[in-house]
Amino acid sequence: MEKFDFLKKFKPVDIIVIVGVAVALIVGFATFKHFRQTADKQIEATSPIVFDVFLRGITLTGDNKPINAGEKTFISIRNVPYSDLEILNVKSDRRKVVLPMINNVKSAKKNVLIVDDVSQSNVYDITVTLTDVAKITKDGAVVGGNKIKMGLPITLEGKDYKFNGTVSNVTVSHDDIKNDVDSNINKVDDVQ
Repeated sequence: MEKFDFLKKFKPVDIIVIVGVAVALIVGFATFKHFRQTADKQIEATSPIVFDVFLRGITLTGDNKPINAGEKTFISIRNVPYSDLEILNVKSDRRKVVLPMINNVKSAKKNVLIVDDVSQSNVYDITVTLTDVAKITKDGAVVGGNKIKMGLPITLEGKDYKFNGTVSNVTVSHDDIKNDVDSNINKVDDVQ
């Protein structure tokens, strides 16, 4: 029993600290010996991307449109401020309602009519197209430390507006990735 008397001197906090240091040393050694890949080695290239942000149910009562193509908007990704991005395109459409056409009762084909919803005359659905330079990984494009994928919540903010939306489309320019790969190939060596 006298062999284990030195363990009585250690408190639970001491044991936790020793285990934490040991785990950190093991992870550091694995990273140093390339058994574990760090985040910067997962980046394959950088490339311009274009992504659409869908804003549903925006109420606009004024004559001026707050978001216009060619301007810049400040975006926040998951409520974390990111940067000003250029607006490439803005498409807005009034809320619609689907009505069945009653005149074609004899026809087996069901026809519907899509019209503006007059009960919500100032409500619009807006699609804003933005561009940025992203880091391309195996999982997709990364902007501001976040993977840009459909469904990601984005906030657009300008001097007159602050709208919440979601990413509805992401397009990566693959030409720039191909050019990065081509520029890294050694063209001096003559292979025969």
